[in-house]
Amino acid sequence: MGQVTIMAEASAEPRGPWLKIDRVWAFAIALPVVLALFDPAQAIETVRFALGALGHTGIFIAFAVLAVGYLKATGAEALLAKAFEGRELRMIGMAALLGGLSPFCSCEVIPFIAALLAVGAPLSAVMAFWLASPLMDPAMFLITAGTLGTDFAIAKTVSAILLGVLGGATVYLFKTSPVFADPLKAAPVKSCCGCGPSPFKGTPVWRFWGEAERRDLFRRTVIENALFLGKWLLIAYMFEALMLAYVPAETIASVLGGDGLQPIFLGALVGAPAYLNGYAAVPLIDALLTQGMAPGAAMSFVIAGGVSCIPAAIAVWALVKPRVFAAYIGIAIIGALLAGIGWGAYVA
Repeated sequence: MGQVTIMAEASAEPRGPWLKIDRVWAFAIALPVVLALFDPAQAIETVRFALGALGHTGIFIAFAVLAVGYLKATGAEALLAKAFEGRELRMIGMAALLGGLSPFCSCEVIPFIAALLAVGAPLSAVMAFWLASPLMDPAMFLITAGTLGTDFAIAKTVSAILLGVLGGATVYLFKTSPVFADPLKAAPVKSCCGCGPSPFKGTPVWRFWGEAERRDLFRRTVIENALFLGKWLLIAYMFEALMLAYVPAETIASVLGGDGLQPIFLGALVGAPAYLNGYAAVPLIDALLTQGMAPGAAMSFVIAGGVSCIPAAIAVWALVKPRVFAAYIGIAIIGALLAGIGWGAYVA
């Protein structure tokens, strides 16, 4: 479950037209303008680099937004409910698999998960879904493969699913412990992005174009996600250009390069505060790898950062007690370290 769906940012009572300006687009425009005041040549190079990189990944973005639009319009979200049926161990595996592959935002799933927990769905399966869902989706896979290579994208997908299994198995084995007993907060929660009621109902309609409402949903989803991906990747590519220009490669190599566990551990620690979202992280990792970041550290960065990013963390914090949230973060860090070690060994 990625962060593909754009979040509502408008206030209920806007005070003026300026409040309606998308802050991310405004920042994307302001960044090269401010840079031009200090280094005009680099400002031009930054814009050139970012537009060229967007052109390079354009085909992947197009496939991604069309795929997400199709899945939204058909109502394929309803298939996620099947992950929480059957035996508990089967549920853990299915929840991790669907969480790692589904293209829906973290906030959107809050009402669905709240309902499942309220009616007694096992926390183990929910934890598996929560851990895997922010890390990969079809759009993120295509953009990651186009920038960092197909092997890295596949490895991240496998890591997301295995992290979900790790989290689900941990909760399953220790479900009688004080940490996981009575996990829910008492207060009801709502979606943090205004997604409304749970979308996980009904039967998918694969030939959606026969219904005007579904055609309109497809159109809106494609436009919203194209704009969402475009603005974040534009900023990310500009940051990549600035990093390559101003951050000495030897500095990155000395801190996050080399062999052993230290760069992998540091990658996981840095990933949490430095991670904007899954799409913006791809160019950032590309720049860091160019400057000497260890491959294992790159993998631990994207895994730890993806789980701890604000939308994903809010979805968990909104529903469960702090001790369960702490376990969620702890499992994510351990999984990120294991993923980094595994990827580093594979590359070596």
